[in-house]
Amino acid sequence: MLGSVVVGLGIAGSVRIRDMLAPVPSSAAEKLAVKGFVSRRTLGDQHGVQQIPLDEALSRDDIHVAFVCTENASHEEQIRRFLEAGKHVCVEYPMTTDYSSAAELWDLAQQKGLVLHEEHIELLTPDFKQLKKDIAGKQLEEGSLHFTGGSLKPGFGFPAFSGISRLTWLVDLFGELSVKAATLEEDEGRQYMKMTAHFLTKDQKPLTWIEERSQGMGRGKRIHLRFDSCTLTELPTGTREPVGLFMQDLILFARKLQGDVPQEELQAERRRILHCLQLAENIRQLCQSAAA
Repeated sequence: MLGSVVVGLGIAGSVRIRDMLAPVPSSAAEKLAVKGFVSRRTLGDQHGVQQIPLDEALSRDDIHVAFVCTENASHEEQIRRFLEAGKHVCVEYPMTTDYSSAAELWDLAQQKGLVLHEEHIELLTPDFKQLKKDIAGKQLEEGSLHFTGGSLKPGFGFPAFSGISRLTWLVDLFGELSVKAATLEEDEGRQYMKMTAHFLTKDQKPLTWIEERSQGMGRGKRIHLRFDSCTLTELPTGTREPVGLFMQDLILFARKLQGDVPQEELQAERRRILHCLQLAENIRQLCQSAAA
């Protein structure tokens, strides 16, 4: 059994505790045992799990794994501390809010022989899985992904990082991209933000990603994907699976801890994650240059 600690008890942290307390039978997740949780708030026991100080979580020999479920801005420091303490880490996306620190953390994990896993449940949703099946073998001519949602609290980072799950969609569907232009429109009074990024695929096909947020704005994704044989303007509805998204991610992480994921798959995942973070960094730089 691998003793685990959950850092941050928001929605994601609570789900992590729930899933470790009731893992899918006969799955790799059964090898994880939650030993405690860390929170800035004084909460007492939750679901029978003890609240412990961060220093204790870092030093205890019976804690081998950390789940970092805090605000984005604190991810880097917490990942680094747990890796330096010899603990495996699962972190909610984005791993960090800049590319260079993420690359350093990957190198640190590799040097110490530890697993560093960035959660991407958006790739596990039924709608995304169905979309990926539907476009398999089709040649993209042009496309766009427009996300809308409510305003974010401080600490989530630049929109290209806080919204990196949408960028991950595009890279997973269409391969490595290059950023050609990016702009950011903001109105602090309305808590409004609109980021627009223009990409090219390796086949020089244009893709546009729009991330738009404002107080009270409805959450949604709109796509427009034109292929050589058809055009998709609505996300397909996939078949709901019996295992929840976070549980699927937990099982994948646990399989990595057991050495049950092929090296080529691990390397491909690392390349994708770092590529997306590099794209997010490029978008930020272009937006800042345009605003200067």
